[in-house]
Amino acid sequence: MQLVHEPISGGDSTDERDDRRVLATDVDIADSLLSQTRGLMFRRSIPDDYALAFQFDSAEVRDVHMLFVFFSIDALWVADGVVQRVERLRPWLSFARAECDLLVELPAGAADGVESGDRVVLEEA
Repeated sequence: MQLVHEPISGGDSTDERDDRRVLATDVDIADSLLSQTRGLMFRRSIPDDYALAFQFDSAEVRDVHMLFVFFSIDALWVADGVVQRVERLRPWLSFARAECDLLVELPAGAADGVESGDRVVLEEA
């Protein structure tokens, strides 16, 4: 599975697929209560091409805290494939929330260039 970013079209005639960028090729799905609760806590690092994705049945306000996370991350809140919020979170101190049905945690810098309104999708590699 991979995480793909599709930026908002700039209105030119180029094929939107040309603008697609793979954000992560190593995607873990947090699909149990334990994996969702633990998230990235207690890990010392994650690979540059890694993402932890939390998929939900409906869009609701979801929180991300950085307690016991030892490195900065980029977090994406996505609803119906559209990015609602992008945030760089610092270790131990940061907290953020937004509405989403897909929440993605990436290494800091991996989401550079991703903006609210862009599309982000999980797809089979």
